[in-house]
Amino acid sequence: MPTTPRPADFKLTGLTGTLRCCQLFSGLSAEDLMVIAGFVVVQKLAKDEYLFHEGEPARGCYLVQSGAINVHRVSAIGKEQVIHVFRSGESFAEAALASPTGYPANARAVEPSTVLIIPKAPILELIGRRPDLALRMLGSMSSHLRVLVGMLDDLTLKDVETRLLNWLVKHSPTSTGGTIRLPGTKRVLAAELGTSSETLSRTLGRLRDQKLIAVSGKEIAVRNLPALQGMLRRNLGEH
Repeated sequence: MPTTPRPADFKLTGLTGTLRCCQLFSGLSAEDLMVIAGFVVVQKLAKDEYLFHEGEPARGCYLVQSGAINVHRVSAIGKEQVIHVFRSGESFAEAALASPTGYPANARAVEPSTVLIIPKAPILELIGRRPDLALRMLGSMSSHLRVLVGMLDDLTLKDVETRLLNWLVKHSPTSTGGTIRLPGTKRVLAAELGTSSETLSRTLGRLRDQKLIAVSGKEIAVRNLPALQGMLRRNLGEH
């Protein structure tokens, strides 16, 4: 007579599915995923609730199951700079596993979120037995580094309009434009571009008045991508 699955079995199956969807763990066997699922901790966060603060000892690394986590730093004058907004299926804070100084940034939920905490001790013990997992983590950290380098490149652009134009050109879904859906709020985008919400709104307004874009809620419709590209080249001093 078949046995009835226990609630714990359903939970492990769900966690295993989440782990499999993450690039970090996608190539692992079902047995390895079950081992990891057995020691992960599920944490639910309300909007604006902090997952961790800069300098706190690392509990482990993280995987977003649902929602969005804004990883950022705060300057000496209190200005927030977004490093990246991590969404469902993305892992982060892998580097903190080997860092004696704790987390290098803050992490806050920008919407109700569920995060899997992969505790430090058991994952490091597993890595010791599975060097291929260590290589996967290095690959994941390398992709995060590329994001950071791209962000630094964007922030060296001379003014907010140029940074916004660069962002719109990069995120336009087609070669002619299309609609960009913001992954977070305009406040998050403003922080990502290194400016204030008010300045971002004024800059978007100027582009809207020129009929280059249309803004509706969390969507920005790029109406004339070639014109935006031309403005960007002129702002950068290119011919």
